[in-house]
Amino acid sequence: MIRFAPAPAALPPGQRIYAVGDVHGCAGMLDRLHGLIAGDLRARPVEHATLIHLGDLIDRGPDSAGVVARAIGGPAAPAGQALHRITLLGNHERMMLDALDGRDPGATGHWFVNGGTASLQSWQADPAEPRDWPRLIPAAHQDFLRGLPLIHQAGGYVFVHAGLRPGVDVAGQAADDLIWIRGPFLSFPGVFGAPGRPVVVVHGHTPQPEPVLRHNRIGIDTGAVMGGRLTCAVLEEDHVGFLQVRPTLHADMTDC
Repeated sequence: MIRFAPAPAALPPGQRIYAVGDVHGCAGMLDRLHGLIAGDLRARPVEHATLIHLGDLIDRGPDSAGVVARAIGGPAAPAGQALHRITLLGNHERMMLDALDGRDPGATGHWFVNGGTASLQSWQADPAEPRDWPRLIPAAHQDFLRGLPLIHQAGGYVFVHAGLRPGVDVAGQAADDLIWIRGPFLSFPGVFGAPGRPVVVVHGHTPQPEPVLRHNRIGIDTGAVMGGRLTCAVLEEDHVGFLQVRPTLHADMTDC
């Protein structure tokens, strides 16, 4: 059972949003979380349900390829229940696409420092052979990642990977801020959005041990690939709850 608390914004009646934080290649955890979402939909049907992955599907964890495949194709909604799916661009997807493009000689090294080698291995691509990457990474996966939007708005919420720059209207936000920003966003005590049109930002990107619930933002990167949990914020009307899964521990490894 989800424990709900008052939320800092609201959705129209009949709408529910499941927002999932940074997955980072943890396909097993994503499967389990998708299962909890499907179970909640079976137990509590709703007129309009939306699943939003907030970016950083890839890198660091063992199965980025599997996570991308799941974001493209699932999860299946329970019988009689529709589930709209949205995946946003994260900074790790941006790094991967820049490396694949090959226009910036420093892009590959930047990606590798941030976990890109694990992603390539999940597609059975040799990190030392960049000319083979476009052939070995399925075109459907590449096209999906290239088509990811940066932002989604619903009710009183804005969903992005990293955050918003304070003092800038939602429509004027720079792409780099939406996927990279930390300090100015995280420490901002005021209201985001235009005067008279405040928004609460739902974001990942900055891992914390627990979900962060503030008057102006909800942070749901809880360090799945670092031994933490994978978190889903459940938003409906004027309240919020959380679904979470932990890594599965084995004698010889951690299967995230």
